[in-house]
This record gives sequence, structure tokens and C-alpha cells, in this order.
Amino acid sequence: MDRGNYQRGGGDNTGRGRGNRGRGGPHIGGGRGGPHVGGGRSGPQMGSFHQPPQQWGNQPRGSGQYQFRGAPPGRGGTWVNQPVQRGGGNAWQRPQQQGSGVPITAWARPPPQQPQQQGSGGGVATAWARPPPPPQEVVDRPQSSDPVHVDMGSLKITEASSSESSKEKRVPVTRPDTGKNCVKQIELLANHFVVTFDPHSTIMHYDVNIQQQADENRPVKNLTNKSVLHMIRAKLCEDDPIRFPLDNTAYDGNKNIFSAVQLPTGCFAVNWSDGEDVKSRTYDITINLVAELQLRKLEQYLSGNLSYIPRDILQGMDLFMKDNPSRHRISVGRCFYSKNPHKDFRFGFAAYKGFQQSLKPTEAGLALCLDYSVLALRKPMSVLDYLRDYFQIRKEDIFKYNHQAAHDALKGLKVTVNHRRTSQKFVIKKLTDRKTSEITFPLEDPEGKDPPRDVLLVEYFRDKYQREIQFKDFPSLDVGKGSKINYVPMEFCVLVEGQRFPKEELDKDSAMFLKNMSLARPNERKEAICEMVKAEDGPCGAITDNFGIKVDKNMTGVVGRVLPPPDLKLGGQSPLRVNDKCQWNLVGKSVVEGKALQRWALIDFSYKERNRLRVDEFVFGLRDRCIKLSINMEEPAEVHFTDMHELSEVGKVEKLLNFVVDAAKRKINGKLQMIVCVMTSKHNGYKYLKWVSETKIGVVTQCCLSTNANKGQDQYLANLCMKINAKLGGSNMELMQRLPNFRNGDNVMFIGADVNHPTSRDADKYPSIAAVVATINWPAANRYAARVCPQKHRTEKILEFGKMCADLVRTYEELNSVKPNKIVVFRDGVSGSQFDMVLNEELNDLVKDIYDRYKYKPEITLVVAQKRHHTRLFPREGNVPPGTVVDTQIVHPFDFDFYLCSHFGQLGTSKATHYHVLWDENGFNSDSLQRLIYNMCFTFARCTKPVSLVPPVYYADLVAYRGRMFQEVVMEMNASSSTTSPASFEQRFYNLQPDLQNIMFFV
Repeated sequence: MDRGNYQRGGGDNTGRGRGNRGRGGPHIGGGRGGPHVGGGRSGPQMGSFHQPPQQWGNQPRGSGQYQFRGAPPGRGGTWVNQPVQRGGGNAWQRPQQQGSGVPITAWARPPPQQPQQQGSGGGVATAWARPPPPPQEVVDRPQSSDPVHVDMGSLKITEASSSESSKEKRVPVTRPDTGKNCVKQIELLANHFVVTFDPHSTIMHYDVNIQQQADENRPVKNLTNKSVLHMIRAKLCEDDPIRFPLDNTAYDGNKNIFSAVQLPTGCFAVNWSDGEDVKSRTYDITINLVAELQLRKLEQYLSGNLSYIPRDILQGMDLFMKDNPSRHRISVGRCFYSKNPHKDFRFGFAAYKGFQQSLKPTEAGLALCLDYSVLALRKPMSVLDYLRDYFQIRKEDIFKYNHQAAHDALKGLKVTVNHRRTSQKFVIKKLTDRKTSEITFPLEDPEGKDPPRDVLLVEYFRDKYQREIQFKDFPSLDVGKGSKINYVPMEFCVLVEGQRFPKEELDKDSAMFLKNMSLARPNERKEAICEMVKAEDGPCGAITDNFGIKVDKNMTGVVGRVLPPPDLKLGGQSPLRVNDKCQWNLVGKSVVEGKALQRWALIDFSYKERNRLRVDEFVFGLRDRCIKLSINMEEPAEVHFTDMHELSEVGKVEKLLNFVVDAAKRKINGKLQMIVCVMTSKHNGYKYLKWVSETKIGVVTQCCLSTNANKGQDQYLANLCMKINAKLGGSNMELMQRLPNFRNGDNVMFIGADVNHPTSRDADKYPSIAAVVATINWPAANRYAARVCPQKHRTEKILEFGKMCADLVRTYEELNSVKPNKIVVFRDGVSGSQFDMVLNEELNDLVKDIYDRYKYKPEITLVVAQKRHHTRLFPREGNVPPGTVVDTQIVHPFDFDFYLCSHFGQLGTSKATHYHVLWDENGFNSDSLQRLIYNMCFTFARCTKPVSLVPPVYYADLVAYRGRMFQEVVMEMNASSSTTSPASFEQRFYNLQPDLQNIMFFV
């Protein structure tokens, strides 16, 4: 659709409508869709290109593509005059003046086309689908995200060799065009709220250091507690509100203060005490000016005229937006929850509603993205009341039979005390073994004249606080730090608000209620989001007004496109067309390629249970369903009956599997292909089974529950057959048409990469698990091999990325007798701040390992897939249909990104996946990449519908989770080990048995 017209939102012939950033201006400037010149897109004469000045001449769409080093057009960078030949069109000529140190003064015509050049280590970027900017002197983009001030008089255009380009830092590609392919357009609302600001205003950024003054009696302590630091800073504002106005400043609880007014700098002393019986201490607050942040730089970035993202400005504005909810709501991580619980439950917790928010630079300008959130939190109640609710018995009976259970329920929780006025928070270290009436502790003489004397805890509280302890027969809490003891009777302790209640401890009914709350239908979620934006304790408060920040309380309207679903191929069938929900079934159909299961065994773990597996019926039903799907399945070579106790230890599992394998070997020729394991319930021994079978025995397993197996429903058995066939190396379903953007003669490999991190509460003895998967067949591209590797604790960079990818390239060549000449990498789990690491470290590792090891240079595309974002899309009714893509308004101002909802949302509100292209040597335009990803979502091996995430990433996530299970097994086996180097970091424990290395054991 031609969106170019003369005015939109006040646009004129400069194309600058809508607050100096117009869309659709007809001549020059930042408009989109303008018919002639400037930053326009989809203009009538050059299609997908940003138009060059008229003296460059016009070209048909798709006639050429320019490589650009540094920054996008108009953002500072170096154009390398090496167009990629992608169709016909008039030739572009080099500028009239060029060379080392000679600035370009004019463009006569575009440079002539030349063959694409690539240098070692990745070559120059080939993905820029925009011609050179208007005549101006430009500079390479800075080598970091930090602001760089450049002398504009020294800027030069330079000719770069491929060897030079390999040393330069890569930058993300820009959007080549906006997509047009669709079966229909759909009007949507997005939970983005446009933020306006005064570009002429300034934010003052200060570094703050809070240090406790030295004391003769007590050493200086390092202050790390954010709540304490916030209170000390608040005391400074309270003592001197004229010079330090609280509502004109925002503090991050660490080292940064952002202010709307100038603050005095220097060192300021503050007296503060965290309790009425605690001596006041003096703290030095040192404030230094870091920078005066001009908001015009943010405006320049949003309009594409600044070469780096002004992160410090966004950091300050984000802090302003969070100030109001942080004062009035419960802060948990990055979310803010109402102090009024939505629903109380037993066990001392409640369901709380809240939101999470972030600021995003988008095509529509700066936007506040706010999404609805639900969480189970412990109620701020007395410890005794909490234990009464937790155990559902009278207080008097709690410790008669539940002392250890009470200790486990309380250990690690944060409490405050109410026998004295204090803001201090304590962590429960343990429950005392003795009754409170029997507890004594050494009381030190504050003047140090007399030696410590033992006193009874009840006497101390009576004398010190005039408080009589009521529950003397109960134990007390030890809330001391480290080796220090600090006994406090439980009746004086109150749980701190905002403590998470673990999901795994929820009872079935509570878990279901919370799940239903979090899966709010689209209209309910939309209304909740709008209410929270407008709420008095929401993101819009006094401090945002003081900073001149305004938020439009209406959601952003955007037009989405619904992509057509691909035609599917099943065995011996005409093209399969899916229904409106993009789903299909296998009734009366067969798989594309069924792998015969001739040698298999069955282990029945339900033999001694009431709900025993009906073995004969299950085997008959499974074989019959396999045969109907064209998967030849023989009778099991061995059936072994046992119980779930055999899964209780790794050693027992290994002994069992070896016994079954040996028993089967005596009856058949050849090694077992698979062991089907039927269990009565989910069990911790599942991970033992997988680790032993996949790393030691070398026989793939397929697990299922006896309750489902006995029901024998057709759809359940069909799904089981699909998993079995995929694990054997068969093909369940393929696409009728070749994936877009590739030609006959291409050999393409898709790579998926992910890192699974241990929980934040885990110690650094647990590794992160990196997983890389890759397709090993083409053009079907539906069979994958996987590699898994442990690495340094909570490290997001995949340290062995190049090595793992190179090994997968070797595997591809062994199986296909040819190396892939095109590689598309999908990276999962990284945020925008980590894009540079992925682009300039991980991609460099991949390029180096492949180039150095195999001496060839495939064309590489790198795409980040993000599921952990807050953007939601709302149609007028229901969920967005599968295939909905959005690449305008709510996307990045100029980077190549889009939102794609590829699945049908049966429950709750559908969440689109955000795809962000960082590097592209394969010349994708928006339509071709969007269709590629959407079509691939139909190839997931274990279901009959498209999945929400592109399969390489989905599979990488499954493999990383499998690696996490391996780590847990290794840690349990080495729990008593005293080695200084934890075994869970050793690669040998994660190496798959050779027979399983190149099959889909993980589906």
C-alpha cells in the first residue's frame, strides 16, 4: 500500500510532520513513503529503498543494495561503494572525489555495481538496503555505546578493503523496507503509550557515593543495602529540601542521581539511625556532576540523526517513570504490585496484581510499554499468624509436632520487629532448639568495663523494652548475621512485604487460580493495563511532571498484517491446508517419512501401582497408530516390569537400563533403537533416566504416564508416535514450497542458540548451560543435531559458540557431502544491551572458527528472537490471529525488527515474538524473512500446529533445559565431593553418547 502523500499529522514538503518526525512528506527529510527523496520508505519510485537525492537518479525496486560501515544513513558512518547485485537497474557511480583524507563534496551519480566483497572475519556488512545519505561528511559509529563527541570538521568518507572491514566493529543492520505480504490487514492496539518531552530541557546526572564515617568503636561498613541507601538519601532531602528537592530528583539506590534542577556538589554529612535504640551514625554523601544530558540528543536518535543510543538519558527517564510506583507500590524485581491483595489464600500468601514497565524508542517516538502481572506474595503478617495459616492448626500446637517443618518454612525469610521502632530488616537464620524461656545469651557491657554476663532472653526483653513475652514455650528466631547470634521471640517478628511465595509450594487450587489470573483474556488484560497507567500510584506522578515528561494515556494504534499459512506436505497426500486456527490433525493421514522401529523395549514402572498399565492394550494401540502413520513398529523385544522406586537413584537407573539392554540383545540382532518408559507420575528420577540413557547407555528413551497410556486416545497416541519418529530420524511433516529467499543450488543451515542460567539464588558453583542446535537436512530443514556445553556461572555469552557451530557444520557436510553456503542464526534470550556482545563477540567466534577451520565463507544472517518482552497486541475482539506481523509504529525507529505472532492463542492473551535482525549477508527484505520464520514455525516436530517461537530457538531451549537436568544429576552424584573444581563444569558429563549426537533426542 502506497503510504506516501503530501501531509500527515501536519507534515509539509519537508516531510517532518508529527513533531519534526513526519511520515509521508513528498520531498525531503525524515518522512516515510515520500515519493522523491530522503528517509522515506515505500515511495512509488524506489520501493524499499530510502531515497537518495534526485541527482543520484532513480532505480527500479530491488536493483541494488549498498554496504555501509558504521551507522545507518544520516547517523554517521562510512559508505563502502560495493553494491550487492540483486537485480537490474541503472548503474550507480562513485563520487567524484574520494580517497584517503579527501572528503566527498558531491554525488554525481550512484557508484557502479561491483561484485560483492567479503573480508575474513565476516566481511563488510551487506545488509543495508538503503542508498547513501544526502551529501554530508560522516563518521564511523562509535565503538561502544558510550556517547562520543566528534569534530565534524574532521569527518571523511574512506574506501575500505575487506581486510580492514574484518577488524571493524559490526553494527546492527537497518530496516530494508516494510513488509507488504498479507491476506488481510488488521487494526490493533499495542500497550505502548507515547511519551513526550521537551527536547530543549536538560537532565543533570550525578554520581553519588554514600559512605559511613569511621567510628572509634565500630569499623566502617560497606553499604550495599538499597533500601538503607534510599533512606539515607531521603534523610538528606528531608534535612535540606531547598537544595535537595526530593520530587525533582530520582535515585537508583546505587550510584546515580538524575535531577531536573542543579544540585550542589561536594561532600555532605547526614546523621541517620535505623532504629530508636540504635545509635545515630554519620554518613558522608559525596555528589559529583557526571554530565548535563541534553534531551535533544534523544530526539535526534529517535529521528535517526544520532549514531548511538543515548543510554544515560533513557536510564534517567526510566528512573523518573518508576519513581511514583516505587514509592507507593510493592517493588519485586522490575515489577510493581498493589499493596492491597487481590485474593487471600491459605498458607500465608495472597495473589497480587501489578505491572512491569519499560521505555522503548519506537517509530512513533519514545513509548512507555506497560504490561499486566500477577504474583503470589507472602502477606506482611506476624510470624506466628503465618505459621498458623501455613500449617492450618492452632498456634499452641505448631511446635508439638512440626518443629523441623516450621524451621524449613521460616528459614531465609525477611522479618522486621515491632518491639521497637526500626526500619531494619532481618533474615531468619534458624529456629532455636530451646524454648524461649530457656534461652540465654552473653550480654556485653556497652562501656566495656565488665565482662559479658549470661542473661535470660525473657528478662532482657522485660528490662530493656518493658515487653512481657507471652509464648515462652515457643522457640525463638535467630536473625543474626554470619556467626553472630541475635535471638528475637517470634511474637515480635513480622514478615516483610513483597516476598515471593515459591510456585512449587502452591497447592493445586491456588496454582490454578493464579494461572487463570495471569492468563487474562485480551479485553480484561487491556482494561487492566489502561487502569494501571491512569492510576495515582502508576508511572505518571509528580516527578514526571517536574521533568516535563507527559504520557499519552491511550494505547498506540497500529496496523498489523496477517500472513498466509504455508501449504503442508504429509506422506502420500495432496497439499494440506490448515484451518482458521492454523491447526491440522493426522486422522487418515501419514507422516512424510516414517522410520521403522524394529528393536525396542518397554519398561513398565507402574507394575505395583493401583493404576497399572494395561500393557497389551497399550502396545497394540501404539503399534496400530504408528502403522496408520506409516511408521512400521514391531513388537517390543523386551518388556520389563518394575516400580517407581527404581528411579530413586542414578545407580539403580543405570543398572536397570543395562539389564534391559542386555536382555533385549539376547533376543534380537542389533542394538536397541528405543526404550519406552511408562511412569505413574512425574518423578525426580526422570532426569536420572535421561542422563544415563543419553550420555552412558546410548539408547534414546520415550516417556509417558500410565493414566494417559491407558486412556489410549487417538490424538495422544498420534503425538507419541510423532515424537518417536522424530527421535528415530524420521520426518513428520514438511513444507510444500521451498523456504523463501533461497535459490536452487543453495545449501542452507539454520542454527538456534540459547543459554540456560541457574536461578539467582543459586551459588556460583552452578554453571550456565549453553546449547546450540542446527538443521542437518535441506530443503526440508526439519532435522536437527544438538551440542550442549557448561560454562561460567550466569555468563550470557556462549563461550564455545564458534567451536560448537563449526562442529555442526562438519556434521552437515558429513551427512550431505557439501558445506552449507548460507547460514541463518537465531539467538535466544538476549536483551538489547547484549546485542553488541552477540554481534561482535559470538558472531566473530563463529566466523573465525568456520573460516579458519574450513577455509570457506558462507553468507550469514543473525537474528535475535525475544519472548521476554512486555509488548502485547489487542484486536477489537479476541486474540490476534496466527500469522499476525507488525513492523511499523511500535518497532525500532530504524533497526530491522518486527513482532510476529505465529500461533493461535487458546488461553489468555497471545504474545508475539520479537525478532531483531543484527546481521544479514543473505539480502533478506521484510517480507522474505517474515515468511521464512512464520513458515518454519509449522515444522515443529511434536505438534500439529505452528509454535510461537521459530523452531531452532525452541529446540535450543529444550536442549539447554536438558543440560540443566544433566547438571542437577552431576551435582547430586558429587554432593559429598571435596574437589575445588565442581564436576558440573566438566564437559565430559554433558557429552552425548556418539549414537545420539546427531539425532533429535530432545523432542
